[in-house]
Amino acid sequence: MDRRRLLIVAHAPSANTRRLLDAVVEGACSGAGETVDVVAQRPFDTEPEHVLAARAVILGTTENLGYMSGALKDFFDRCYYPCLDRTDGLAYALYIRAGHDGTGTRRGVEAIATGLRWRAVQAPLVCRGSWNEDFAAACRDLGAAVAAGLDAGIY
Repeated sequence: MDRRRLLIVAHAPSANTRRLLDAVVEGACSGAGETVDVVAQRPFDTEPEHVLAARAVILGTTENLGYMSGALKDFFDRCYYPCLDRTDGLAYALYIRAGHDGTGTRRGVEAIATGLRWRAVQAPLVCRGSWNEDFAAACRDLGAAVAAGLDAGIY
């Protein structure tokens, strides 16, 4: 059986962002089927070889001063060149916990993903404003959809 790895790289510095990460992982595991291995890691623990072994990536970040978290930026700084030209077309999805509108955060991640020639398989999920319990359900759905698409061989 062909095993496919779904890598979740997320910065979760608070209880609520941890709830979002847990929801993404829960959804991914529920949608993974028989062929998908779900691996979740902190950005600081993720190395280029982890990305190279993945068939899809879900990125999670907070909105920090209108940009992605320093942790996710550090991940990209370390992994960009080793992955460049080796991960073309990699399926990815993004979720953002934004206190404001998430526009700068989204733009920053999308610019880097475009440079890597990764392919967005879901519209970015931006959890804006004050905490809302619906954020976790949306994150669970995101994880399930990406894992199910990977399991079905769509990407």
